[in-house]
Amino acid sequence: MQLDRIKELSAIAAKARLAGVSMVYGCASGHPGGSLSSMDILTMLYFEKMNIDPANPKMADRDRFVLSKGHCTPALYPILALRGFFPEEELKMFRSIDGHMSGHAEMNHVKGVDMSTGSLGQGLSAAVGMALASKMDGKTNRVYALMGDGEIAEGQIWEAAMSAAKYNLDNLCGIVDVNGLQIDGATKDVMPSEPLDKKWEAFGWNVIKADGHDFESLDKAFDEAAACKGKPSVILAKTVKGKGVSFMENNAGWHGKAPNAEQFEQAKAELEAVIKEMEG
Repeated sequence: MQLDRIKELSAIAAKARLAGVSMVYGCASGHPGGSLSSMDILTMLYFEKMNIDPANPKMADRDRFVLSKGHCTPALYPILALRGFFPEEELKMFRSIDGHMSGHAEMNHVKGVDMSTGSLGQGLSAAVGMALASKMDGKTNRVYALMGDGEIAEGQIWEAAMSAAKYNLDNLCGIVDVNGLQIDGATKDVMPSEPLDKKWEAFGWNVIKADGHDFESLDKAFDEAAACKGKPSVILAKTVKGKGVSFMENNAGWHGKAPNAEQFEQAKAELEAVIKEMEG
């Protein structure tokens, strides 16, 4: 991947992070930590990998994305806005009683959202259904599902994983946002999930490891997943919760709370500095 393109993607991700933090600050509610950790993954998908058309969001043969950790709309909504699905101005309606942008992913009111999610553990099942339907219809589109490493303690994730392997869904790519933290603390303390690679392999998946904040690493990982035939792939993306905002990084306390005015200004300054650097 060319350096100029990496800088472009980095600027997009920083703008999306700023928009996400602004959304949470504006309504004094939301989930910044896991949204910031997954922003580079979403940037790579929506600006490099997925076959989508913002002018035709219901295009039949489009690739699909399911935000299984559905509370991380401060990541998904800014990315959709920057990609052109709707005006960025609409982000100000986040969690507003007068708006249409709820705190969890909403497919009926937000253009570009392929599945309503929020009850953790269910998104991968929806993605399996989408991938299976595409296979049965003879289509070549791909389906992506982003999960949290805390979320995968849910049993339904593993039921879906078994089904995906049974039906050889090589058009399905799962991504686990491995930031090591969830609302109650470290995943290793709440419900240990490692070794994640061995678990997914045992369920019949092609396992790929990536740096979730390195666009070259993500680029290679998604290409490797697309090239795998006969089984579904999962990318274990190592990330930092709260990535991009110094005082939020690696802090479980920022899983689901809004910054105050002083904290917001600091976050804004840090992210604007990244945007300025990346845009030269």
